[in-house]
Amino acid sequence: TRCAWHGWPHVTVHICVPRRCSLGHISDLHGSDTSLPGFENLTMGYNKYLRPYFGGEPVQIAMSLDIASISSISESDMDYTATIYLRQRWTDPRLVFHGNKSFTLDARLVELLWVPDTYIVESKRSFLHDVTVGNRLIRLFSNGTILYALRITTTVACNMDLSKYPMDTQTCRLQLESWGYDENDVIFTWLRGNDSVHGIEKLRLSQYTVERYYTLVSKSQQETGSYPRLILQFELRRNILYFILETYVPSTLLVMLSWVSFWITLDSVPARTCIGVTTVLSMTTLMIGSRSSLSKTNCFIKAIDVYLGICFSFIFGALVEYAVAHYSSSQKCAAKAPQEGPANELTKEMEEVNITNILSSSITSYKRKISFTGIEISSDNVNCSGLTMKTHEKIKCVLRNKMHRIIDYFTIQNPSNVDHYSKLLFPLFFMLVNVFYWAYYLYF
Repeated sequence: TRCAWHGWPHVTVHICVPRRCSLGHISDLHGSDTSLPGFENLTMGYNKYLRPYFGGEPVQIAMSLDIASISSISESDMDYTATIYLRQRWTDPRLVFHGNKSFTLDARLVELLWVPDTYIVESKRSFLHDVTVGNRLIRLFSNGTILYALRITTTVACNMDLSKYPMDTQTCRLQLESWGYDENDVIFTWLRGNDSVHGIEKLRLSQYTVERYYTLVSKSQQETGSYPRLILQFELRRNILYFILETYVPSTLLVMLSWVSFWITLDSVPARTCIGVTTVLSMTTLMIGSRSSLSKTNCFIKAIDVYLGICFSFIFGALVEYAVAHYSSSQKCAAKAPQEGPANELTKEMEEVNITNILSSSITSYKRKISFTGIEISSDNVNCSGLTMKTHEKIKCVLRNKMHRIIDYFTIQNPSNVDHYSKLLFPLFFMLVNVFYWAYYLYF
């Protein structure tokens, strides 16, 4: 290398002109004679387009992950956004040099080396951080091992089952796979099994808690071949406390508020109607608000929807209860006034039946005793069709009597008892339904 010095009053510039184009020696930087033959051969035989062991055994690529953060988990889009540090290690025998040192190289040298074509499966959006420079790391070891690290932010799809929302546990995956090299060319392995993943146990998420995570090694069978795949699978349990305070407690209090009307007399129509209508409208608003946050997942019948539907049914039932009790009370008051009803008609019909029976018996007795010269009175000469009740009228009378008995059986004799029984039955059934609800969604 030829060097020349150029001096100015305050600036001294040292210009070195290399004799040949190469990445040079690192020996001068470390004060030893150790050189990097692999780097010298980058322009003299090293081909970055060919993988290590080209035409021979596959390349072993060991990976490890650091989960820096999971910024958001979206139920409506069914995805999560995470920032990860991806580290890949492999051995390239073309870069072996003497010594036991390792060197961290400029990240721009990645363009001169062969690197795996790893991609994130089911990624919707991903980018590599580039402030202040591209967040990449290249470290070369004397045995030819290369450490290649990246800082990536990615949004990955996560299929969620929201049938038990908000008491659900979601299982999401982060999958790494080779895009072009099949299992005959590269083999993916985790560097230290489950210990290859760090940071996930320290995450603090707004709605979730990381229950557990584990790593898997799999293969992806495609039409073009079988590709190696690494899987990080983690389970997220939703924190239910927020939803208890935000939805479950208000809806339960609205149901209890609707029961206040049972202690108000039936004559207080405005008071009981106001309580019933207000609780129904408030419950409707609460149901709409709970579904607005998950507008794109309305196809799911979620656990919170079931509970809100139960509460709405009890509130609406309390309003219907007052309508039934008030109607029965008004009917009872109207029945006290004298009026011609079915009972009077039935009495008249029975009286007509008795009169016809008396007339028929009288005619029979007279038929036996009275006789005129040349005239004989017989039953054929007497037309009693207008004096006797026809058969279909008797059947109609009996059926009408039965119907009145059935109606009287279901008629509320004392409307005030409706409120009396409702005070006990409504809370009892609501508690029973809650026991089945929470037992099913928490333990099944």
